Amino acid sequence: MSRHTVIIGASGGIGAALARQAQARGDQVTGFARSYDGPLHLDLEDESSIADAAAYLREQEIVPECVIVATGLLHADGKGPEKSLKGIDPVWMARNFAVNTIGPALVAKHFVPLMPRKAPAHFAAIGARVGSISDNRLGGWYGYRAAKAALHMTIRNIAIEWGRRNDQAICVALHPGTVDTALSQPFQGNVAEGRLFDADHSASCLLDALAGLSAADSGGIFAFDGSAIQP
Repeated sequence: MSRHTVIIGASGGIGAALARQAQARGDQVTGFARSYDGPLHLDLEDESSIADAAAYLREQEIVPECVIVATGLLHADGKGPEKSLKGIDPVWMARNFAVNTIGPALVAKHFVPLMPRKAPAHFAAIGARVGSISDNRLGGWYGYRAAKAALHMTIRNIAIEWGRRNDQAICVALHPGTVDTALSQPFQGNVAEGRLFDADHSASCLLDALAGLSAADSGGIFAFDGSAIQP
């Protein structure tokens, strides 16, 4: 029996690839994105649109067994990662948190109640290895690093709360590697040979990694190859 997978950010590079790969595996897929019109529109910076998207699933009697938040903000409107303290802009830093942390938390707020209560269920959000505090050796990228670290803590909180109601639920952050998308494009020159992934390859690896997890892994951070990342 196929499951129903929901992709948030389905028009983006990784999101679209996740939708394709999930469909290829036999899943029924519903995708939401900021660029979509009508009931499939969802803007992570607008909670009412997230609530409307959840209401649409409820009206369609869709019970999603898997929800993946495949969004992220690293650069936009001439702004990008800060190289030093002097580059910190409070408005830009707040937007990093709005998209990378608060948005996925709001998706969980409105979508987790729609998911199975006593059956296997997955909620995942795209995290980042650079959001690992213990792995940080280079510094910089203040807003993005901090927002992804906060996302990882948020995922842990969701996993604990959700796990009390459904001991088969799995809630994790997933690191996709460096993927050839618009998000990574300005920084691809620094990527080692063989470490820049095609979006469909990364998406397939992420789905494999997610499928390989158990409820005991809930709350963790996992890379595209299934390896655990320390917070």
